[in-house]
Amino acid sequence: MSDLINVGFGNIVNMDRVIAIVSYDSAPAKRTVKNAKLQGLAIDATHGRKAKAVIVMENNQIVLSSLTPETLYQRVTRQPEPPGQNEP
Repeated sequence: MSDLINVGFGNIVNMDRVIAIVSYDSAPAKRTVKNAKLQGLAIDATHGRKAKAVIVMENNQIVLSSLTPETLYQRVTRQPEPPGQNEP
């Protein structure tokens, strides 16, 4: 069965299709997001909050998450999340 993960606000991503999870703060990540939005390949799962992570998918789509890459990693590896990092 596919490994599904909650990327915030009840939005689910299939981790079998994920290439990378990167921080949104870097200039290359912001350029990638801008290009994906222009091409219609961006999925915004932030519900209006600040994007903190960019999830790059196999099909060149990206998913924006308001959770940090570290929190997403903990969810993928099923490690307990530190206090204050819970679901927005």
